[in-house]
Formats: sequence, structure tokens, C-alpha cells
Amino acid sequence: MTRALKKRLKATALWLTTFVLMIVMCVPGLWVVLSAFRPNREILAKPPVWVPQDLTLRNFTKIFGIGEETVAIPVLSYFWNSLVIATTSTVIALIIGMAGGYAFARFRFRFKNAWFLGLMLFRTVPGIALSLPVFMLWSRLGIIDTQMGLIIVYVSLNVPFTVWLIDGFFRQIPMSLSEAAQVDGCTRWQAFWKIEFPLAKSGIAAAGVFAFLTSWNEFALASQLTRSTDSKTLPVGLMDFTSQFTIDWAGMCAMAVIIIVPALILTFLVQKHLIAGLTFGGVKG
Repeated sequence: MTRALKKRLKATALWLTTFVLMIVMCVPGLWVVLSAFRPNREILAKPPVWVPQDLTLRNFTKIFGIGEETVAIPVLSYFWNSLVIATTSTVIALIIGMAGGYAFARFRFRFKNAWFLGLMLFRTVPGIALSLPVFMLWSRLGIIDTQMGLIIVYVSLNVPFTVWLIDGFFRQIPMSLSEAAQVDGCTRWQAFWKIEFPLAKSGIAAAGVFAFLTSWNEFALASQLTRSTDSKTLPVGLMDFTSQFTIDWAGMCAMAVIIIVPALILTFLVQKHLIAGLTFGGVKG
């Protein structure tokens, strides 16, 4: 067997393995999307009905309260809560992450490495492990079941990651560019805003997407810190479709699609910056 043939077979095997793994990963998501457009009886049919026989929008009209058949679940309120909490926490985390990442990348200060290591170690702690102490502290502060309570939690979870990611991108930008701009008359802030920020915007966009998706999809902490429609998010609201003896799978799948679509739209809109941001840090100048 020639070397070229071995290389070709290896590449083919890798491609097939990747394809099979992607199919395995995508099938559950495809099943959820298809189930959102078919009735409950078809979802529960035995043997399973793989190809939908009766596609309908009734599941969506029910959860949004349109038509005669509705469910008493405030989906719009949950959607608004998720949007406000995820967007606000992402913006705050990005602002802090940009400041922190730039400081770690550009300045020397006492205990710099220790501070950075501490941030990274904090990020390794699972969020669910913090649920009890956070619940006790938040209850004393009176911010249980509030949007502000969740925003603070998500900011604290996202800041270490955004600092780490943005720090890596600023390190790839030569300091000589900023110094040259300052020699030409720019202030430190102008050099950052006009020179360094545009070069790092792909990394900042990537950090923002990951921070938003973390806040948008998080369930464990949100389920402990929210109680009413004033603060419940969409992932927590999925549990409203379950009762003691039955589960409204059709309604749950329809709401799952509502959770998935904004994340897909956001990723599609910033995919250019996202791909550039994820690959930029691996290129050495």
C-alpha cells in the first residue's frame, strides 16, 4: 500500500467518523424541532414515528395564547426575562472583560499572575456547587426572584472566561502599534479605541457570543434563584409543561425551539467575527 493511499484512507476514515458523530449529535436536536410541529399523540406513538405525518403550528399558537386552545404559561414574559438578563449580563461581562483582559495583556502590576490564576480557578467551580451559598446570600440581600440577582450571578460566571479570552487576543497585537499611535499624538485611550480595539473586535465578539449563550441557556442556578414570572427564564419555564402525571411534550418542544432560534440567529449574524476570533489566537506573529 502506497503512502499516498494510506494518507487518503486515513483522511476518508476521519471524515466518515466526523460525519457519523455529527449525525449522532444532531439527531436529538432534529427530533425536538420536528416534534415542535406535530401533535402530542404522534410524539408518544409506539413504535416511534420518525417521519412527521401531521405538521402543524398549533403547538406555537397554544403557548403564545393564540386561538381557542391555549396553555396558561407566560412564554412572552419568560422570553423577555431571558433577553434582558442575558443581554445585560453579557454587556457588563464584556466591559469588565475588556478592561481586565487589556490590563493583564498590557500592564505589569503586583501579583498579576496570582490574580489571573485566581480568576481561572474561580471559573473551574461548577455553577451548581455555588447554588446553596448564593441562594442564602441572595435571600439575605433580598434579591431572590429578581432579574438583578441573576444578572449578578451570570456576570460573575462570565467575567473570568471573557478576561481570559480577550487577554489572549490583546497579547497577539504588537504593542508597537499603540506606541506608534501615541508618538503620532494619540492619547492612550485613542490608541486603544482606534488601533487595538478594531484589531481585537473578533475576539471580543467571540467572547460576547459565548457569554450570551451561557446566560441564555443556563438552567441550574436560574431554577434555584427564580420563582415567579418576574424573573423566570425560558429554560426554567420549560418545567411548567410538566405536571404530576403528564408532560406536554409538544408544548415543551415548541418552547425549546423558541430558545434555540435566537441563539442560532446571533451565531449566524456574528459567524464571521466568531470564526476569526476563535482562530486568531492560534496564529503567532
